[in-house]
Amino acid sequence: MPAPATLTIDLNALAANFRTLEAVGGAPVHPVVKADSYGLGAAACAARLMAEGARTFFVARTSEGERLRAALGQTPTIYVLDGCLAGRAARLRTAGLKPVLNTGAQLAEWRAAGGGGSGLQIDTGMNRLGFRVEEAPEPFEGLDLVLSHLACADDPVEPMNARQRDAFAAAAARYPGTVRSFANSGGAFLGPDYAFDALRPGVCLYGGGPEGRPDDRIRPVATLTAEVLQVREVPAGESVGYSRGFVARGSTRIATCAAGYADGVLRAYSPKGLVHIAGELRPIVGRVSMDVCAVDATGLDVAVGDRIELFGVNRMVDDAAAAAGTIAYELLTSVTARIPRVYT
Repeated sequence: MPAPATLTIDLNALAANFRTLEAVGGAPVHPVVKADSYGLGAAACAARLMAEGARTFFVARTSEGERLRAALGQTPTIYVLDGCLAGRAARLRTAGLKPVLNTGAQLAEWRAAGGGGSGLQIDTGMNRLGFRVEEAPEPFEGLDLVLSHLACADDPVEPMNARQRDAFAAAAARYPGTVRSFANSGGAFLGPDYAFDALRPGVCLYGGGPEGRPDDRIRPVATLTAEVLQVREVPAGESVGYSRGFVARGSTRIATCAAGYADGVLRAYSPKGLVHIAGELRPIVGRVSMDVCAVDATGLDVAVGDRIELFGVNRMVDDAAAAAGTIAYELLTSVTARIPRVYT
């Protein structure tokens, strides 16, 4: 029997998005599989992306890299975006991981441990991680990759994009022979002068649009569904859920469904969240509970055991995220471990 709530991952759609990004960006795709492939399961997603030709991956944490290495074997290159944190060099070397060095202290830590293959991040204006342009180190042995990160790639007309691109091009010229990676998901759609040698997309692989809204070129990958546990008629004037978050104006049919904030269904879904049920988009009503949410099913042929779709092929993840006042990244990574992942 299917679980009360399920996250289904379409690996064929993932592969299609990988190919689309390569075609649009005009450069090889080095997938970002951090945060367990944005909550979809890094082992399964990366294995399929390897079958499509990917050979270089990015994770955020050393522990993520260790798990990915165990799942994929020795073939792919795995970069750790956190870099070489204090005391982590031995673990990185044992797992065959390459740190993306962000500071002089990290560079010294890596060299003291014997050095080897590594990346270098140049901060071109985001002020998050990486060496400032004027503080970038001299070329050093073992440097394979130089990268930076776009701050506003989801806004194609933002002037900062071009400023960052030009700053990166100038900085990367100091490291001849290294792979240059600049474009994230949104950056892949900004034009050929943003591609450099390798694209580094994340959310577009997993079904999010490059500008934070659905894009016909990107296929939905993840579908979150939940079972209807109970259906009841609520008379006018009665309320639904905690704190009387919804009061029925007239007789209202309510479907109570098996997904709540313990599953990653954000409380902010109410009152603007919509789900796909019985062929229609209907609102979540009242406050989302820990384990369930309530949906207005008035006039629909809905029974216990039917399923709603919170996001997926009928309710695009970007639209669902916008209704909750957030972005697809957060929506995907919020789906908790209680929800089984099913791969198709």
